[in-house]
Amino acid sequence: MEGWKPNERFPLGYIRVTSIAYLISAVALGGVGIFLMVDSSIALIKREHPTIGSFELFGMTIWFGWAMIAALVYSVVPPVIFGRLKVEPARTLHDKTLWADALMNKADWMTGAAAVVGILGIGMGWWWADAAAAIVIALDVLHDGFKHTGAAIRDLCDEMPRTIDDNEFSPLIEEAEGHIRRLPWVRDSRLRLREEGRFLTGTIYVVPREATVSPERIEALEAELLDLHWRMHDVSIVPCTGVKPPDGSFQALRLRADAVQGSG
Repeated sequence: MEGWKPNERFPLGYIRVTSIAYLISAVALGGVGIFLMVDSSIALIKREHPTIGSFELFGMTIWFGWAMIAALVYSVVPPVIFGRLKVEPARTLHDKTLWADALMNKADWMTGAAAVVGILGIGMGWWWADAAAAIVIALDVLHDGFKHTGAAIRDLCDEMPRTIDDNEFSPLIEEAEGHIRRLPWVRDSRLRLREEGRFLTGTIYVVPREATVSPERIEALEAELLDLHWRMHDVSIVPCTGVKPPDGSFQALRLRADAVQGSG
């Protein structure tokens, strides 16, 4: 859908559909964490004592746990491989949906690993091992799910663009800001960028040193910004007599984000 052409009903196209898909994926990831947490907690509360029997194979008695462990180890191999393979393309394409899918693969193999630990624990007589291991994994999955659900919601609320892992603001902001302020005819500027899917759009206010600025110069600056990076999709240059950073300026947002990350 991202590649569908703009039309009268959607004049800006469908580039934001990736942000919607990211929100759905992040909610699904959090849902997996909640399910694991609830299911494992109920098992602990009920003090369920699972038992693992044995079976006969070629005249030998084999504990079912070994067969279960072998199946689990086999099942976690694809998520480990594909999850790691998706990380770099997700970063290169800035595809947050693919990033969330890689996290889902991480949840898959971690759940399988927890099950292996639980089976070994049951074999040693620790009835609570399976549920306890699952709760530990559930906490990690929940953290990823809630973190990226929040990031997806902030993207749809037009937060200043951030890196794909949501750890800091996108370096493209400073790159674009630096390019503008190096221009000899620009005295001051202020960026208002947002993330739409994998692309950046927004408005840039510039204060020219001269009383007037030609349309050709504005068009040239827009073209230069679009050439900075493939993610720069649509920017509008607005000449003005002065800019005053609002209370939610980029620097203020950076300080607030650093404070939130530090407290978390």
